[in-house]
Amino acid sequence: MANRQYWIGVITRDHVQMGIKAGFAQLNHGKKEPLQKMHAGDGLIFYSPRESLPAGEPVQRFTGIGKVKTGEVYEVQDRADRMPYRIDIQFFEAKEVPIRPLIGQLSFIEDKTHWGYPFRFGNLNIPEKDFKLIAEAMGRDFEKDFGE
Repeated sequence: MANRQYWIGVITRDHVQMGIKAGFAQLNHGKKEPLQKMHAGDGLIFYSPRESLPAGEPVQRFTGIGKVKTGEVYEVQDRADRMPYRIDIQFFEAKEVPIRPLIGQLSFIEDKTHWGYPFRFGNLNIPEKDFKLIAEAMGRDFEKDFGE
């Protein structure tokens, strides 16, 4: 897919696991805008800085990987006071991998000393080569999962 894009969502590990079980992604506390940038076939990897909010144990691992199914963004009511937006994801079985051994190889992390800087907005678009590196570290066959 020539126009495929690759994304990282920054989410606590407990929320990643919830999304994997139910087959959806929710970014930036349920905001619509980051999901609207994604299209069917795009790749999504989750990075989890912590186990949970507000102050869970540090995780600093890539904790989930999948492919956007249809690209349709929809709203759900998850509590009486919340209507977050979600997108359906085909998740792949994968192992969690720590970020630190990969920092030196990831081009989207320009300042290796302040490597957390790119994650500050909760989601980011990354180059295919970086996505492939992380996917393969997670035990996935990039060509099988994301090839034409």
